[in-house]
Amino acid sequence: MQIRDFKLERYFAAYEFSVRHMLSASDCEALSLAELLALADAETRALWQGLKLSYTESQGHPLLRAEVAGIYHGITPDELLIAAPEELIFIAMNVLLAPGDHVIATFPGYQSLYEIAQAAGCTVTHWPLTPGPTGWQLDLDFLARSITPQTKLLVINFPHNPTGFLPTRSELDQIILLARRHGLTIFSDEMYRLLEYRPADRLPSIAELYERGIALSGLSKAFALPGLRIGWLATHDRDLLGRCLAFHDYTTLCASAPGEILGIIALRAKAHILARNLALIRDNAAAFATFCARHSSLVRWLPPRAGSVAFPQLRADLPVAQFVEAVLARKSVMILPGDVFEHTGNHFRVGLGRADFQQALGEVERCVEESGW
Repeated sequence: MQIRDFKLERYFAAYEFSVRHMLSASDCEALSLAELLALADAETRALWQGLKLSYTESQGHPLLRAEVAGIYHGITPDELLIAAPEELIFIAMNVLLAPGDHVIATFPGYQSLYEIAQAAGCTVTHWPLTPGPTGWQLDLDFLARSITPQTKLLVINFPHNPTGFLPTRSELDQIILLARRHGLTIFSDEMYRLLEYRPADRLPSIAELYERGIALSGLSKAFALPGLRIGWLATHDRDLLGRCLAFHDYTTLCASAPGEILGIIALRAKAHILARNLALIRDNAAAFATFCARHSSLVRWLPPRAGSVAFPQLRADLPVAQFVEAVLARKSVMILPGDVFEHTGNHFRVGLGRADFQQALGEVERCVEESGW
């Protein structure tokens, strides 16, 4: 397979570990090992202390799958596959698609959600999110017009990266109705689910609602544990899951034994971890909204509804590349320009989940003032 460079990941590789501040990280402030182990109960503490670094079950530790199943309605442990989230995207796209298939994917988005399909010989239609009067929006009529006899897969991502968009339940139901009418599979990236600012806005998983739905989630974003590399696919389609499990034999085969036990601890402590992360996000989102209000001639705040990222817009006469390069050079703060998402609207991503967010934002504001923007 010939595949283009992953622009976002190459950008992170260049700067992530050398700058003083990351203003665009998509994960929440990572838990330390000590913090996580302090949340263990008696059973998981014993599992950790007695852990052998051997192979694990290919589908995932039974206790881990049981804990994951507990965050869904009607999903059983046998309807789950544990692996690294990026690996699961690769597995699912290879299992679902063949050359000549047509894929529709929300856009902008995490590049692998559409790039793997393109590299596999598929045609991809981008379903664009657009700025509206009060935030981001999706055109459902565009989706209906884009479906062809060759359309095989619809890729969605809610809560959305990088915009923080979240559809209403009615909108999601209309998406499922269209998919069902045309016999489409839906692959739903739900990595930011559980980070809804209002609990009433939380949508059911596509795996709960649609017989041909397959949901991706994991511990990297909402649980602040990206270093564990623990994610999962959830689906009622047992045949599809079986094919993904067989493909998994050719990738990593099984998950990390320490990661699985630590994942069980995290899922059992989910109420504590999610509350901690949502508090960070709310405080940082409020601080950024205030920054945008002070600099309304420079940046437009497009408020997210869920997740740990947002995608504000710079004024038209200041190219986003110039802005982020100046902030990086003068203040050692890394900001992701919208072009790493192949988006042309002069936007940049902010990550709202880090503990040093407001300190980093202060450095950006000093750069803005010094530059006279």
